Amino acid sequence: MAEEPEKPQDDPEMNAILDQSPETGKQTPQDSILQLCPRMDAQWKAVFFENVQRRALNLQNVKVGMLHKHKAQQEKVEKKVPPDGLSREWFDDEAMTLETRAYLLDKLLPTLVPGVEKLLKVAERKKVLEAEEDQPSKLDPINFLGEYLMRCNPAYHYFATLDPYVRGIKAVTEELKAQVPETMPNKLAQMKALVKEKRKQREQVEQIKRRVTAMRKKALTVQFTEWTLDTSQQIPLVLVQSALKSYMDIKTSTPTDGLYARTLEAVGTLEVKVNEEEFAEYILSYIKNFTSDMFQELLKHLLQCANDAREIIRHDMRRMIFLQLFLDCDHGKVGLLDRQRVLTLLENFYNSCSELARKGFRNPRQWPIIELDDIDLIEFWGDMEDDEQIPSERSSLQFKYSRLGLSEEALVLSQILQGILSEDLVAVPSEGDTIEEPVAVSPEVAVLEQQVSSAEEISKVVQARSSGEPAAEGQKDQDPTAVAESSAAIEVAFTEAMKVGLDPSEENSNGRPEGPAATSEQEATVMQGQASKENNLGSNEQMSSEEPETTAKTGIAESASILGEETTVPDEDTGAEVSQELQDESTGEQPVVGTESHISGPVKASESFEKAPQLIYGLPWSGDLQSADLTFKYSDYGKEVREDWSMENSRFSDLRMNMIDIQSRGPPSSTSAFDKHYLNLPQFVQLMETFIEEEISLLDLKKLVEFMKKGYVLLEKEKISQMEKVRHDAFLVRQQLLLASLFEKWDNECSGFLDMTEVDAVLSTFKEGMEQEALEKAKLQLPIPQWHPSGVVKLFQKDFQMYIDLVVSEFTGSEDEVLDNVAEFLMASVEKNHIERLRGSARRKWLRSIQHAAMTNGGHIDPVYRAVFKALSRDADAHGDSKKVSAYIALLEYNVVFPERGDILLHYVACTEDDAPYVLNQSLYMDMKGVSFAAALDDKPIHVPRVQLHGNIHFWNSDRPEQKRQGSFLVVPLEDIRRKVFGIFGLDTLRDRNEQTIFVPHEIRFYQGVAKAFSVAYHHIRTQDSIKQMILTAVGWLSSRAPSLHAITAYFMEPGEDRMHDYTLRKVMATNDKGHMEIFSHPAPVLNREDNIFRDYLFKCIDCAEVVAVCMYEDHHIAVPLRDPAGQAMVVFDVNLGQRQKLPSCEHKDLQKMLKMLQAAACEILKEDSGDLEPYYVLEAEYVGDWRRGGVLFYRFMLQDLQNCIWNLDPQHSFNEIKSYEEPPTLVHGILKCVLLILYPQWACTEEVENWNCCIQKLDGELIENICYFDPTAAYVQVRSEVLYRCLQGIHRTEVWKLGSAPVEYLYNWTLICLSLIELAKKLQRSQTMAPQSSRLLLSSQVKLRKVSESLGNVSQNISFT
Repeated sequence: MAEEPEKPQDDPEMNAILDQSPETGKQTPQDSILQLCPRMDAQWKAVFFENVQRRALNLQNVKVGMLHKHKAQQEKVEKKVPPDGLSREWFDDEAMTLETRAYLLDKLLPTLVPGVEKLLKVAERKKVLEAEEDQPSKLDPINFLGEYLMRCNPAYHYFATLDPYVRGIKAVTEELKAQVPETMPNKLAQMKALVKEKRKQREQVEQIKRRVTAMRKKALTVQFTEWTLDTSQQIPLVLVQSALKSYMDIKTSTPTDGLYARTLEAVGTLEVKVNEEEFAEYILSYIKNFTSDMFQELLKHLLQCANDAREIIRHDMRRMIFLQLFLDCDHGKVGLLDRQRVLTLLENFYNSCSELARKGFRNPRQWPIIELDDIDLIEFWGDMEDDEQIPSERSSLQFKYSRLGLSEEALVLSQILQGILSEDLVAVPSEGDTIEEPVAVSPEVAVLEQQVSSAEEISKVVQARSSGEPAAEGQKDQDPTAVAESSAAIEVAFTEAMKVGLDPSEENSNGRPEGPAATSEQEATVMQGQASKENNLGSNEQMSSEEPETTAKTGIAESASILGEETTVPDEDTGAEVSQELQDESTGEQPVVGTESHISGPVKASESFEKAPQLIYGLPWSGDLQSADLTFKYSDYGKEVREDWSMENSRFSDLRMNMIDIQSRGPPSSTSAFDKHYLNLPQFVQLMETFIEEEISLLDLKKLVEFMKKGYVLLEKEKISQMEKVRHDAFLVRQQLLLASLFEKWDNECSGFLDMTEVDAVLSTFKEGMEQEALEKAKLQLPIPQWHPSGVVKLFQKDFQMYIDLVVSEFTGSEDEVLDNVAEFLMASVEKNHIERLRGSARRKWLRSIQHAAMTNGGHIDPVYRAVFKALSRDADAHGDSKKVSAYIALLEYNVVFPERGDILLHYVACTEDDAPYVLNQSLYMDMKGVSFAAALDDKPIHVPRVQLHGNIHFWNSDRPEQKRQGSFLVVPLEDIRRKVFGIFGLDTLRDRNEQTIFVPHEIRFYQGVAKAFSVAYHHIRTQDSIKQMILTAVGWLSSRAPSLHAITAYFMEPGEDRMHDYTLRKVMATNDKGHMEIFSHPAPVLNREDNIFRDYLFKCIDCAEVVAVCMYEDHHIAVPLRDPAGQAMVVFDVNLGQRQKLPSCEHKDLQKMLKMLQAAACEILKEDSGDLEPYYVLEAEYVGDWRRGGVLFYRFMLQDLQNCIWNLDPQHSFNEIKSYEEPPTLVHGILKCVLLILYPQWACTEEVENWNCCIQKLDGELIENICYFDPTAAYVQVRSEVLYRCLQGIHRTEVWKLGSAPVEYLYNWTLICLSLIELAKKLQRSQTMAPQSSRLLLSSQVKLRKVSESLGNVSQNISFT
């Protein structure tokens, strides 16, 4: 028997196969294949693909190489022996035989034609063709041809080289195959043709793009010369970025998203600069997708930005001059100047100026130099005189010239020499335009006119000869010498202009010393140059007609350079040549660049001449804006530092970290509070800049500076008073800082209040109880209740500081020393370990994030909710043993849907994410279980350690089993500034599965601080909503009365993370020139300081809390701040006047009225919400109590002002002019009818109002009294608005203004305001009537407060509702 083979022991897979049963043989081959595990299969595939793919790529490369080699050989053969041209005879595109010929040429003829050719050669060699007919042939052509075809079968025979004719046939065959329809070669040929066509089109497009890019680059290169370059012939990149940013902002017709090819970046520094090529490349990288029209608009915008950048540099130099002026006038280095004294000096300087010089200054007796509150009430409402005429065409031309850098004196001279100056440089007014100048402006100007009168006559000859026209009859015989004399006379006139208008030594860029000597030297240099020109002109007797014009242009350029400004005279030939070149390679784009020279397309100006460096006031620009960080650099200038808090060995070393933290929280360091008595450095610089106009000359500017230097002199008593004020301010700041840090040391758990009992207990031990009587006196003066239903008298930080101040005032001794002793005693009375201090510091940081969320999200409440819950989560993880805390916020509301369930309810407006399905938007009624109402009514927190044992807890999640309803529950009441409860803040640990779920005391104190932080944030948003509504109402009122107003934009100031971070501006509303208003919802656009340097005037307005007037993008802008009661700017209005320098007088007055009423109403709202002022309701509509009250307040202040003006009218004499009309004007009768119908609506369509004699009989003291006590929003008022509108139809605002009657103006404005209030009251009543029909009065996004109902009794005195 054969021995079985031995099983291999080292192969487990083979062993498994051999051990299988015989049934395995019945399996299919696929079943017998072993299944690999996924890991092994993946490894095998990786190795397989790695090896096979490498081999396949190698084979592919070899084959491709062979194909390329064969193709190269074929090309070499074809080049050496080209295909036979006879083969083209087979090509014919006849459709009938196309397929047959293609088949024959492909299958038969490439073999048959060479065979026939060879047959003929053999027959010729054997002389078969020469044999006679009867002689038998030695060659059978049929057999020979058959044999050849069999031997040369293309399927079995390969020719090394093809015959040229055959190669031609193959080429023709391929062409014929491509013509056969519905075949693969035909489809392939069509695809190749399509690809070729598309490639050609793409190449053409790319070529056009390259040409367009080259042309745009040329245009941008020329446009670069329009910018003011620094000494290195570069410009800061931030200017270019600001120009692109501003273009994106003002292009409203196109969506801003995706406008540029890439995201616009912000550099934020002037140190990064670009040259001409980098400038063009940088802009081209953003505008790759721009159309020709968009590129044209961009070029125009860049030109505007270049001019604006030049003005910014001018303003920067002026601000540096005013900065030095402030330092010179601040003799005591206290950082303050007397505002009234400065205004008086400005007024005296303005009065001493000539009419011509006054064009460069604003009237210091008018707004915006003086404040609106300083204007008398009667003058504010009843002055109908036009203080200044509306700018005429001449003033607009002067503004245009000023943008070119020409001063006022140069403008006058250009008008005198209108025949000589080029139109491209200065646009000369026509003969019909008159210059409204006084006859006797100044002696210097009169002398100038006399000296130029003769030169003006001679200049006409020069103009005639230069243009080829014949001269006048008396001037025909003049020789070239006369032309030279005319040129010399013109230059003398320019020199005299310099004497009158500008000081040449001041504008000299050569660095010569100032003074009369330098002036004489420069004048001598100019005269010598003109004398040499005169000699040259006199010696040249054959001067061409173009030379006088060239000479005049040269003289103008030189004179303009002496005046300190750069002027470029365009070359017409060069411009025409460039225009022709542009037309040859134009693609429809003709960018407009240049101000001094108007060129229609990209120019090669840089190739023909190099533009000279531009000068600002005769000096080249350094490339830096030195006053850009003025508010940051001098924010602490003049402030006295009483103690260095950073020293660890100071008296209050334990409060050092608290003081540093408190100092970092204040308002932004760049902002200054407005003070009606004093000016700090940034405010003084801004006031002086507002005083001067755009077209002021350097001479007038220096005169102003010298006048202010000499005039601002303080007596020794005034200096001492200023120093005492600075010292007193420093003491108050130190006192507030010391007490605030002391309060935080006591309130380490950040509850936001101290127990007055604890504070009294510690203070009673001061000096061993010897000052107990003083403490009692101080408590009696404290304006807070000494008892509270909760049993805890809370001292908030403001109350604590006031209490300590009262205590210190009752103690004997120096106030500074007593304060330090009391603060040191209180500081030593509280000891906190390091862990407690760290815990308090972290919690204060989290609480600040809640308030910061309210101030930086455009009045949106949702980020505040998120910040609250995030603070709770972080504190629970860090200091709460990682508890899982659920939280929710509920606000008190009236129960108008189900009043039988109680008068009030709690509406849950926010909660943590896990509880949202059960709690959010739920309502807790008074007949339901719960302790929340008890906490709200008693105004004290309620802590339930174990909810499963309480029995009076309402569980919103009914799906949770009772055995899992375990945890702790805390309810904290939400209080407003007047300690009235408006909601509750609840927390529980029902989701926590730890053993320790009870809230410990330090956690409860922190949660009370969270509730207070949320209350502050909530009321801040409520106040912001009221101010926003007030702004919308005010702007809507102004838009209907000022049609000349171009646009108004409102921005809210939002602070940074701390005072060292810069703030931002959030746009909340904007109007356009058509009066349409756009309100920006969340998230509204945000403007940063570094985003757009051309919008820096808005930040200057916020920094200084002063009015800023600028010209930007060829429009006049006025930035007006809206200040809080402390004087800090919180809102800025960007008032765009368009091309006008000033609105018409009536509209300008209405703008002032709107701003004044806004300021008064905003201050009242802020004082009420801060607790400094109790709510004072004058109109019934104000009792609405929510954010809509802001619009009512605006009209209420305006109504009160008008009532005061009407009250001051004399009923015996004030209406005499109105009564004197026998046939009154329609507008007077219409206004009087409206007044009477408002007071007596029952007189409609009666003789009482229709008869003029009956109307004037009502003009008496009783009418005045009724007007002054009338409430348009009262419930008894039943006035039909359509009747009043019918009476006012056809009465325009300007007609009332032109009438010039103050009583009519008062009555007209009073009528319109009453009409607006009546309509507003009807809207409020309608909304209140429709409120019960809404879905349960649940508020989703906006929180609203309602007035407390008297029906709730005494308990409601401590509750407020939403």
